[in-house]
Amino acid sequence: MSRVAGVNFNVSLPVVILREGKHFIAHSPVLDLSTSGKSFEEAKRRFSEVVEIFFEELIQMGTLDDVLGDLGWQKVRKKWQPPTLIAQEQENFRLKFVS
Repeated sequence: MSRVAGVNFNVSLPVVILREGKHFIAHSPVLDLSTSGKSFEEAKRRFSEVVEIFFEELIQMGTLDDVLGDLGWQKVRKKWQPPTLIAQEQENFRLKFVS
């Protein structure tokens, strides 16, 4: 939730957490934001902080509507709704490169 004076903004976001070697990467495709941590818990905590800062800055700069609109969000009854994540799947691809 944002801490900007007089503004309350609650939203539910899909967050993907990946492991890359010894680090964990937290990413939300609906905000195109990522951060990392040395543990799962640290990545989640840091992602929460990044989301809060992201929204605080958008509100302070007056660009919330423009940025969320560009990210595919829709305003429904004066409330912003993120795009719906339909699936997260592991896909295999066979690639053939010809030189």
